[in-house]
Amino acid sequence: MGKAWTFGENLNTDEIIPGRFNITIDPLELAKNVFCEIKAEYAKNVKPGDIIVGGQNFGCGSSREHAPIAIKGSQAKCIIASSYARIFFRNAINIGLPILECPEAVADIEEGNEVDVDLASGKINNITKGRTYQARALPDFVLKIADAGGIVNFLKDHDIQELLA
Repeated sequence: MGKAWTFGENLNTDEIIPGRFNITIDPLELAKNVFCEIKAEYAKNVKPGDIIVGGQNFGCGSSREHAPIAIKGSQAKCIIASSYARIFFRNAINIGLPILECPEAVADIEEGNEVDVDLASGKINNITKGRTYQARALPDFVLKIADAGGIVNFLKDHDIQELLA
């Protein structure tokens, strides 16, 4: 369970982490400046397990992986959005950042609400409002990638031939 941090529509990767900070790929370093120009209090106040909630086309803009890496470095549990830019979606999966699509949750969750997410089932509970929403659950292989910390770690721990069989 964590606090909801809400963002609007078409949140672009430069708003997530401005280009001037993309001189590293260290998640903890990037996390120090995540959302610095649009929600400066986030980096100082986010707690492990907090939830990011965004509108449509979350993560649009550049294809740099820095944006999902910065969010993952902030120790947010996951992102819930109405929809994602395709490259952000893929980058998030590749680095092991769980993401869910659920327009109903996005429309109802407010900044500061206490939210609990079950990634395996896609169930989102807004504890503050006493409401439950159903996102499409993440496939098992995506959960395994997230649990491993990203696709590179996942592939290090698994025989590629076994995965292809």
